[in-house]
Amino acid sequence: MEKLTFKTNIKCGGCIATVKPHLEAVPEITHWEVDTNNPDKIMTVETSLKAEEVIEVVKKAGYEALKA
Repeated sequence: MEKLTFKTNIKCGGCIATVKPHLEAVPEITHWEVDTNNPDKIMTVETSLKAEEVIEVVKKAGYEALKA
C-alpha cells in the first residue's frame, strides 16, 4: 500500500458524504481522509492504485483532486 496525497475542492462534511460511496466502492482504497481545516483541503489515500486512478474516482464523484 502507498499513501498518496492530493489537493482537492472537497470543502465540508457534505462534500465528504458525496465522495464517500465512490471511494469506498474501490477495494484497492483501504483508507482515506480529507483535512477540511487545511486551506488546500488535503486528501490522504492509502491504496495500491496509481494517483491518476484515484483522481478519476474523485472526478466521477464531481470533485477535483491534484497530486500534492
